[in-house]
Amino acid sequence: MDLSSYAELAVRLVNTDSLGHDGGDQLDSVDGLRALVAEREHLRGGVTRTDLDRLRQLRGDFRAIFVACSQGNGAQAAERLNALLIQYPVHPQLSGHDGQPWHVHYTESGSVSDRYAAGAAMGLAVQLASLGIDRFGVCQAAPCRGVFIDTSARRDLRHCSARCASRASVTAYRTRKSKRER
Repeated sequence: MDLSSYAELAVRLVNTDSLGHDGGDQLDSVDGLRALVAEREHLRGGVTRTDLDRLRQLRGDFRAIFVACSQGNGAQAAERLNALLIQYPVHPQLSGHDGQPWHVHYTESGSVSDRYAAGAAMGLAVQLASLGIDRFGVCQAAPCRGVFIDTSARRDLRHCSARCASRASVTAYRTRKSKRER
């Protein structure tokens, strides 16, 4: 079973924050939350203001895990992640939808925020255990503070998106060019 899509829930949630992203906070309304979960059938129904408030809090909790990993503090990341796994227990359930073969979903009960949190925490835990903390990072393209999980073969990802990588390359080029012109 591929749990990277569950871990990606955490990445997407953290990256809704306005820290360096154009457009500001993408999770500032219930409509923003609906947009976040639109691609996940099991999360779309019954979104409430309480879910929004809980996921905004969870966003900070997940960010702290990525920051701890990027600082090489695996013990702190594990402690924070274990607390979330206890708070949001996982309930596996067989599911067959959209013409797909039977597969396992995590958490099909509780509120939208409970289901989101449990799946994302479980996905992060599995990815952290299999990939290691050095694969969890915070974007190095100033001023962005987006997060990412590096699943590349080269293990050299340093940016949350191609856009940020390009922006960082252009900035570095301009800096080198201005130093040569002096």
